[in-house]
Amino acid sequence: MRTRRTCLAALAVLAFALPALAADPPPETDRQAILAMAGDYKVRFDMRETVPFVADYKPLAPKTSGGHEVVRVIEDRGDFISLQHMLVVGDDKAPSVVKHWRQDWRWEPATVVVYESSGRWTLKDVPAAARKGAWSQTVWQTDDSPRYGGVGRWAHDHGVARWQSDETLRPLARRDAIRHPVYTWYVGVNRHALTPKGWVHEQDNAKVGVRDGKPVTYVHEVVVNTYDRFSGYPVAAADDYWAKTKAYWAQVRQAWDAAIAKEGGVAVTEEAQNGSVTGPRLMGLADDIAEGKTDTLAAVAQAKALIAGSERTRPLAAASAPKP
Repeated sequence: MRTRRTCLAALAVLAFALPALAADPPPETDRQAILAMAGDYKVRFDMRETVPFVADYKPLAPKTSGGHEVVRVIEDRGDFISLQHMLVVGDDKAPSVVKHWRQDWRWEPATVVVYESSGRWTLKDVPAAARKGAWSQTVWQTDDSPRYGGVGRWAHDHGVARWQSDETLRPLARRDAIRHPVYTWYVGVNRHALTPKGWVHEQDNAKVGVRDGKPVTYVHEVVVNTYDRFSGYPVAAADDYWAKTKAYWAQVRQAWDAAIAKEGGVAVTEEAQNGSVTGPRLMGLADDIAEGKTDTLAAVAQAKALIAGSERTRPLAAASAPKP
């Protein structure tokens, strides 16, 4: 017989995994705007530090990069839509696929997973007034561990379909983390908007750290990531990778959801190169499946043990950042 604690944990997982009971279904215009972000793209990343707020801080030079990215709808339940991004790198004869970030959209969410402090994410309640007519967007890292979440509303006027988040805390992106800068997290607003060629993800970020024992904004940053429709690269490589690994990743997502529901959040040690310490192992298991080195069942067992165990919170050599 299952214990009362086990039953309560099971109910918590169910409540987290299912969409909130909404009085009205989501507007179809909102749904179609989210679904329109799926496709094959050439991506350009443009990152610019703008105004410093500390006298001795010098903004970085603008940085641009790009690549090819496939975005696929991996789940659509009407009031919940999940989009998986995959990078395709290398030449046409020998392409490589890197599972990239994932974005989940939930209509009128009761809760949202938010970044709380270094290595800690919390399942936060969304007040009734804040969730009415709104969508949460939760962004997950390459290994499906959490990154950040926000709540906002889609607007469809002035010729543009666009969504804007509330102000959210986020861990540093790899581009900053590997430099070990003076700031330790972002406070930012995200916007997604459809364009004639595809869509754009815009960010307004404050880069914040601790100075003299107090949180300080060092500099503001503007990020513009444009996704222009383009299929002149080995798109099939991404679809082949996903066909081989999607069953594994579905189980990984469920394991993260269970850990978050059980604990009211999750602790995962951050590292500069990979985002989360769980990244190399979980991504490597998927690569082994794709290359025929292991089977899905065996890989899932290892992944679940990693997500449920203490290894995801093993300490780094450097001390964790102070709580924002």
